[in-house]
Amino acid sequence: MFKLSRRYIVSSLRAYHENPLGIPRVGKGPAPTMPRSQKGLPIRQKIPNVKNIILVSSAKGGVGKSTVSVNTALALNSLGAKVGLLDADIFGPSVPRLLNLQGEPRLSSSGKLIPLSNYGVQSMSMGYLVSPEQAVVWRGLMVMKALQQLLFEVEWSPIDYLVIDMPPGTGDTQLSIGQLLQVNGAVIVSTPQDIALIDAVKGIKMFEKVDIPIIGIVQNMSHYICPNCKHESHIFRSEGARRIADEHNLKTLGSIPLDEEICLQSDAGKPIVISNPDSESVKPYFDIARSILDFTK
Repeated sequence: MFKLSRRYIVSSLRAYHENPLGIPRVGKGPAPTMPRSQKGLPIRQKIPNVKNIILVSSAKGGVGKSTVSVNTALALNSLGAKVGLLDADIFGPSVPRLLNLQGEPRLSSSGKLIPLSNYGVQSMSMGYLVSPEQAVVWRGLMVMKALQQLLFEVEWSPIDYLVIDMPPGTGDTQLSIGQLLQVNGAVIVSTPQDIALIDAVKGIKMFEKVDIPIIGIVQNMSHYICPNCKHESHIFRSEGARRIADEHNLKTLGSIPLDEEICLQSDAGKPIVISNPDSESVKPYFDIARSILDFTK
């Protein structure tokens, strides 16, 4: 069986780190500035009827990124913005459950998908196109085709912000979104735990490589407050995301507690921003939304 040598793997990784997009270079020194089309890269496009595109990413699963995406979109809507939410996770879509929506989207007169709406927010997800128990078992080409449809074949009513709930990882899907769209900014979500922060840093580096500005970092599951004695416990350690934000000169947008109500209301399809807007746990979502509004002024 053919095996790659360790030297070849190391040299390949080093070459990718120095030139991740594979742009040919001649000689030493910085690469000359060229239009994207001359670099062999696609021209970044706008989505019709969408003013601003915001990516919510974690580069890791299981840190509550989708819950942050949905509640932040609802907070933006509550602050007066017209908002859409795109679930870009082809294999594990969460938005239909979080927004309590189901059913196949209708087609417009132009043959595009019409978003489903609830709580004043338009949304599109692969979860509307396949049944909840059906596994999407596709190779990369099919995934990219589905992603293209979700990005460019949806007929959004005019919106101020399209929040894109990114899938975990830093692979083809994330790179394609970063290279195809004119993105206004990205939000990184992580827990304070070191094992989650490792991937959060990878997400930061990914956005730096594709020239997407980072609005800031959200520290999710930051702490737990006992409902009886009000004692504050840091189950996943403390201030880890703040430390990473400081190390990379980024803003900490909010610290969201580990709250049972957030979980229960999310599972019920009634996000806490809608079900209990006066809760202390809701304030960080509005802090994130206001930071996005300020960033895109």
